[in-house]
Amino acid sequence: MSGKLIVFEGVEGCGKTTQMQLCCQWLENLGISVIVTREPGGTELGLHLRRLLLEKSEDKPVADVTELLLYAADRAQHVEQKLKPNLALGKYILCDRYTDSTVAYQGYGRGLNMSLIEQLNYIATAGLTSDLTIWLDVDVEMGLSRKRGDAVPLDRIEQETIAFHRRVSHGYSKLAAAHPSRIVRVDGSLSKETVHGVIQDILRDRLQV
Repeated sequence: MSGKLIVFEGVEGCGKTTQMQLCCQWLENLGISVIVTREPGGTELGLHLRRLLLEKSEDKPVADVTELLLYAADRAQHVEQKLKPNLALGKYILCDRYTDSTVAYQGYGRGLNMSLIEQLNYIATAGLTSDLTIWLDVDVEMGLSRKRGDAVPLDRIEQETIAFHRRVSHGYSKLAAAHPSRIVRVDGSLSKETVHGVIQDILRDRLQV
């Protein structure tokens, strides 16, 4: 595979969407072919799974293990239908969330078995890992405040308790410490222009863009 898989991770409201848009424009200006995608929802099947995962239903809650399996199903389809083919074409893929989200949210956030999560991640990806993961680190209260300021209602995950989001944030810290060659922390509380500049420097250094 000659392409590159660049993943953007972080808690709710960390600025992933904005930074992916800026990064896409910058890479395209350099003459690089770029694909922007997301999990869940990067395929037609994934869009249906995204709705099931993120819509809030008081009388029909999604069980934690069910949630984990739905994310794995979305990822398996995404890898086969979109990621692998575009990487083989030499494209740079900017992906909003990937395997680290499952570890952070379902592992640290929900408290599900880490070995099970690792096994499902491997099955869903067939071993495909990111070339680089940008972790946009922001305080969970700041991130949720940003989300509440949006016109879009909060989804099921965004409505979780502050304690849940703090566990997720801790999970990202542990992941970054465990995988320093793949995951790079970026201070997401800085201005969007400053954050974008930092990401440019990281891509130049890590991927020789």
